[in-house]
Amino acid sequence: MDAIERAIRSAFEKGDADDKAFRERVYRKAFAALDRGIQANPNLTVESAIRRRKALQAKITEIESEFIPAGPALEEAIEPGIAAEREPAIDVGPARDMGDAPEPAIDGPATLLDVPAVGLDERHHEPSMDGPGHAHGSETAAGSLATAMRLEASDRKERKRSRPFALAFIVVTVLALLGMGGWWAYQTGLFLSPAERDTSVPNPPTVVEGEDFIPEEEEPVVLSGEADPQRNWISVFTPDDTSQLSAPAGATAEAMQDESGSFLRLRSGPDGAAIVFDIGQGVLEQIAGKVATFDIVARAEEGNETQMAVACNFGELGDCGRKRYAVGYERGDYLFEVTFAATAPGAGGTIAINSDFANQGKAVDIYEIKVSVAP
Repeated sequence: MDAIERAIRSAFEKGDADDKAFRERVYRKAFAALDRGIQANPNLTVESAIRRRKALQAKITEIESEFIPAGPALEEAIEPGIAAEREPAIDVGPARDMGDAPEPAIDGPATLLDVPAVGLDERHHEPSMDGPGHAHGSETAAGSLATAMRLEASDRKERKRSRPFALAFIVVTVLALLGMGGWWAYQTGLFLSPAERDTSVPNPPTVVEGEDFIPEEEEPVVLSGEADPQRNWISVFTPDDTSQLSAPAGATAEAMQDESGSFLRLRSGPDGAAIVFDIGQGVLEQIAGKVATFDIVARAEEGNETQMAVACNFGELGDCGRKRYAVGYERGDYLFEVTFAATAPGAGGTIAINSDFANQGKAVDIYEIKVSVAP
């Protein structure tokens, strides 16, 4: 019986050898004693240390076969947690040249791989492989072999555990990028067919000029404005000359005066007939081809606010459309602007005023009608 077997069987005698857990503790103590012996021998090469571990493992396999059948279960019982360290790929430096010095004997009667015989720690009832000679020597590259192998196994387990987290992070990042790209594509219309996409250039808002209005259409109601007194105004109508207007049957035009000045009170008939004011051809000639602003200075009859409707006919120069103003009792300027074509008028024109768009017989007072062209 060699020293390895003798040390292990001696440890078995100090406990219950039929207990698998007890045997495993003895085997672990044996490996620990071997590691300490390797560390205490600075002249031992890496190759020799590996051979000694394999020799110990073989001997334990032989002993354990007496208790359980050989196979995978036997290897787990022999060296639990150390199977991954059987063939360590660790570079601890070049092997030392031992010359002709013989390797420490494995089968010598007085040595267990240069480690004291196996003992049992009585205080803890644990098998002990320690001895007085394990503390001498210094740690070297060969002595760190067992520690390095355990660290490598631990690193491999850590890397395996971290892989799922790294994979999950990559998947989440890719999904987030795909979601952002899909939203951008939806917003820009990339998912639409060519026929559904609006590739036209936005058109500027249409500018409606005076001649674009159809006489039968009504504009929104407009409140009074304020005429610029500094502009050069051309008179179209004043209450002093009523020859320039005509009132159809049912409508009246009465010249009046009060503290506000002279005015012409117009009252349209029940059928909405308008009073017509003439515009001389000479006036139209002055505003042809220009932007002209018309000003109707008016107010409603006291206590009777009304909506005044205005229409124009400028002959070859067109018209001003249909306009509607909310007129109160305060005197005000009711303005509208017309852009005239550069055409010579063949005759004069007219401005028609309906004093009450609702046909309720309300009156409106006209103080003046005038026109001015833009500077």
